[in-house]
Amino acid sequence: MTEKDRELLLDLLTRQATEGLTSEESRRLAALEGSDDDSFDLAAAAVMMAELEPGGSLPKHLRAKIAADAIDVVEANAANSQRKMPMDDIPPRRTPLLAWLGWAVAAAAIVALGINIAMTRFGVTEIARNPPLSATPTPMTPAQSHDEMMAEPGMTVAKWTPAAKDGEMAKVAGDVVWSDKQQKGYVKLSGLPKNDPNASTYQLWIFEENQGDKTPIDGGTFNISSDGTVVIPIEARLAAKNPSMFAVTVERPGGVVVSKREKVAALAKVETSRPPEA
Repeated sequence: MTEKDRELLLDLLTRQATEGLTSEESRRLAALEGSDDDSFDLAAAAVMMAELEPGGSLPKHLRAKIAADAIDVVEANAANSQRKMPMDDIPPRRTPLLAWLGWAVAAAAIVALGINIAMTRFGVTEIARNPPLSATPTPMTPAQSHDEMMAEPGMTVAKWTPAAKDGEMAKVAGDVVWSDKQQKGYVKLSGLPKNDPNASTYQLWIFEENQGDKTPIDGGTFNISSDGTVVIPIEARLAAKNPSMFAVTVERPGGVVVSKREKVAALAKVETSRPPEA
């Protein structure tokens, strides 16, 4: 086969894989003994698969086996093609770069097709290269949690009133929301003076039916460092049932186990009836 015939063969194989041949061109391909060469068809398939970008990956051992099988197939096709050529037609120099390029692309096509078949066989539809991270929900602020509980039915709600009619704590206002079922709640306060944590702290107390009025449940300590409204989660030390009143006292730093109630800042009595929680 002459160099011109080989170039014609490559051209016909390329056109057969990409756009098809006319009847005359098919006869010329047959005359050049290229009708059985499917390497360029595989190359075209590889290009199509590359555009699809399946984004999957296979285990290393499976990918290596597919690649090895692809090389065997390519070498077998190359050997068959050489056998079809008379020995005296084979030039004593390297095969043209374009011919080797055709085989290389064909090998890539076989590997790509093998991967596609393997993924279908093992039921892998798509494996993302970089799986999207699941969005972490933003935790609600105490103020948002307070408002959400306020909107729920069956909550215990009380309004704060100042313990003194005059003085620095005479303008205390706000509310308390509490759930027996959830054993949690929130205190919303405004008008409490700022405190020095090294000198004193505020402490919440829950008056309910289990402990009675003499030993209310400790609801946690807190400090006021800014003007305006604050919302504080209730940290009840014991289970509280049917609270009747809440109180805020001024205590020494760290709080106390039993308050002498020498300085009461605010009271919140539960005066309205509420439907029982389901």
